[in-house]
Amino acid sequence: MILIVDSGSTKTDWCFVYDKYTTHIIQTKGINPVVQSQEDIKQTIEDEFVNKSRHKEIDLHDVHHIYYYGAGCVADKKYIIEQLLKKVFHNNTTISVESDIMAACHALCGKEEGLVCILGTGSNSCLYDGQKMTLQTSPLGFILGDEGSGAALGKLIVNAVFKGLLPKQLCNSFTEETQLQLSDIINNVYRQPAPNRFLASLSQFAARHIDDDNIEQLVIMNFEQFIKNNLRQYISYGAKPVINAIGSIAYYYSQQLQKAAESNGYTVGKILKSPMSGLIEYYTMTL
Repeated sequence: MILIVDSGSTKTDWCFVYDKYTTHIIQTKGINPVVQSQEDIKQTIEDEFVNKSRHKEIDLHDVHHIYYYGAGCVADKKYIIEQLLKKVFHNNTTISVESDIMAACHALCGKEEGLVCILGTGSNSCLYDGQKMTLQTSPLGFILGDEGSGAALGKLIVNAVFKGLLPKQLCNSFTEETQLQLSDIINNVYRQPAPNRFLASLSQFAARHIDDDNIEQLVIMNFEQFIKNNLRQYISYGAKPVINAIGSIAYYYSQQLQKAAESNGYTVGKILKSPMSGLIEYYTMTL
């Protein structure tokens, strides 16, 4: 049995793969070693994940290889995940930890080259040659970058609402639906943990009002900023202008992504809400 893990800032999917057609998924809260403490991650793995596994009567000793893909799994943070997983699984279990962008590469392109994007709570992108990333634009995180993400869209919405850039009716709808005043938003962004998740949650307002031209233009603007700030250099290196994207924002706003892409000379290729189905296919091709 192998275990494929897809961990984002919001949630983590732990998929036990028994054979090509038999899988079981356990879901826990998100894991990101860049924005979370080691103790918080430990609690998610050792308490939430292990307890749910026991409840489902899954024997973790049957796992012989773990393929872990996670947000925040940069070079100097991978060891944190590796060490915490070793405390749960036996010594014969091989553990491979990669970034969430590699999960997107494997799920979207498999062994083919392509331009790969993540558009979820955060955003990321790279040029993939079928085996490895050959070029990557730094996303810079939700404070300095993450254009195209749910967090960035949440910021655009908050900015438009509280600076009066939207019609009064839409502004009133925002405060009524979210039950948030400006002081609540300031507190959540500047004084509470995981402000990126909070901002991304506000992007759901756009989904409920996407038929309003003002809201749709904010979504398109978010994607256009992502394309202009993150994808241009790949084209200068010879990449085909085809956007393959993974994540809830890409999935639920695919029509707006298509519009932003076309207006900037791109087309949209494969879009997945989650990489898990693509990762299962990637690792079971030879089974």
